[in-house]
Amino acid sequence: MSLLELIKQPRTIDESALDAELLIDLTLKHFYDGGVLDLHQLADRMALTGKVMEGILTSLRKDSRIEILAAKENSAGVRYQLTDSGRAEAKNAYSRSGYIGRAPITIDHYRQLAEAQSVFNCTVSKDQLKEAFADVVIEEHLYDQLGPALHSGRAIMVYGPAGTGKTFICKHLAKCLGGPIYLPYAISVGREIIQFFDPMIHIPIYKVSEKTGYQFETHTDQRLILCERPVAISGGELTMDRLELRYDPVTRLNQAPIQLKANNGIYIVDDMGRQRMPPLELLNRWIVPMEEHIDYLTVGTGQHFPVPFDTVLVFSTNLHPLELADDAFLRRLGYKIHFSTIIKEKFTMIWENVCRERSVTVEEGVLDCLFELYEQTKRPFLPCQPRDLIGIGLDMAAFNNNKGHLSKEHIRLAWDTYFIDIEKDK
Repeated sequence: MSLLELIKQPRTIDESALDAELLIDLTLKHFYDGGVLDLHQLADRMALTGKVMEGILTSLRKDSRIEILAAKENSAGVRYQLTDSGRAEAKNAYSRSGYIGRAPITIDHYRQLAEAQSVFNCTVSKDQLKEAFADVVIEEHLYDQLGPALHSGRAIMVYGPAGTGKTFICKHLAKCLGGPIYLPYAISVGREIIQFFDPMIHIPIYKVSEKTGYQFETHTDQRLILCERPVAISGGELTMDRLELRYDPVTRLNQAPIQLKANNGIYIVDDMGRQRMPPLELLNRWIVPMEEHIDYLTVGTGQHFPVPFDTVLVFSTNLHPLELADDAFLRRLGYKIHFSTIIKEKFTMIWENVCRERSVTVEEGVLDCLFELYEQTKRPFLPCQPRDLIGIGLDMAAFNNNKGHLSKEHIRLAWDTYFIDIEKDK
């Protein structure tokens, strides 16, 4: 099925493929939450057409679960409210599921939607990769490794010292995966509803772009939202339960795991080896998804169901890969890409970019002063250091009523604050 067909607004309950009782429960909860509602208000809340809602309202009226009230001057036609029996059923619906929002799409619909927008359908040339990284200072050889890695559909491991730009650069890869995508607010598995949309990961696109021409038309299924390709990141806080469907007994809500929310985008497991579980246990969790591009989840009823695993999976670590797994397992990852320290010229380019971005006025000789400190201490150049040192230096300047101006004194103070000198601290 084409993407255009998959994002088309359903005109009937049958076209939505949703369980009728699920829609009735959700409608009752909306009435319980909103009180008196007219057809337009209810259709807006449920993100379904008036025609679909009319069918549901007819069923509720027939069973005396709602009653009709006269139209008001500011309402669009007749209004509806729950009867006593309807209110009792709405409370029962709440006890089963705390979800109240837009109607979900079915899991089958979501599988097709994810496939139609797959990251593995995207192709990228070296020129496109360079365009995506136009504002980033990056070593030339990384283009020749990152590009094929994106095409491969295999997991990627990036490793090297802290501060070498591993996570920063991998986040930029999302720009190479194609245009915006349609995501559901929620997904249904039978009569279970799973919250999917996460504003911490999914960035909506509301306006028309002159460059891309994307627009969220009114005839598009309003249960979907147009978003940028997601970039999800887990660090040392990652636990195994975050990779499974989570049910909150207090809110009675099912929350999609982070890798499901990252579908059609990038999922970065940052600080690999710093999690509370052994690295091999975490890596073993990904064997099936990595090889089959399918993950398996379980809802509270015990139903086990497959979901797409359509994401560029990136493991980022400061450790050597052989400290995390043996050769046999590392072969499954496909691409192992090393990030290292940078040369003086690259450091200078990053420094100049940051100064330009932050509109910094720099005293003459500041950079030479900084390079002297590097030479004296024999410290390597890392991509993170220019931004960090400039930030601290500007804090020093602002404290001394010289906001936006970076002097040699400020950069020396920033250096002493930023780096730990073991010999000096003894």
